[in-house]
Formats: sequence, structure tokens, C-alpha cells
Amino acid sequence: MDWRDRIITDPKVLVGKPIIKGTRIAVEFIIELLAEDWTREDILRNYPQLTAEDIQAALFHVVELAKLERAYPLSA
Repeated sequence: MDWRDRIITDPKVLVGKPIIKGTRIAVEFIIELLAEDWTREDILRNYPQLTAEDIQAALFHVVELAKLERAYPLSA
């Protein structure tokens, strides 16, 4: 399965934030847990509805967003 199939947005769920399909767990929440030094095992133990592939999909989603980010200088 492609990681993109695991991430969905639905305006009726968490105001349209990207979530793991079949859950109400936001991608940003997973990334925040990782940033707070939670291991993948910690996440999977505390959120058994997630899989290792879901965590990987969240990471790939953020990578895609970072690739799209651009900075442009402002004219004086």
C-alpha cells in the first residue's frame, strides 16, 4: 500500500486536518509525539489502532509538505 493511501483529510473530522485513515489521530499529533522523544513502540503501545506503517506514512506526509515549502524575498 502506498503511504498516501493512509493519510486522508475530511472537513468533518478534526476540521480537515490530515489524519490516519480509519482514526481520528492527526498526522501532526504523531509528529509531535516523535518530537517529544516518544519511540515508535511507545506510540504503538499507547495507540493500538495505529500501525508502524501509519507512523511511517505520517513522516512521509511531512516530508512532502517540506518539499513544497518555498521562501521568496520581499521587495523593498
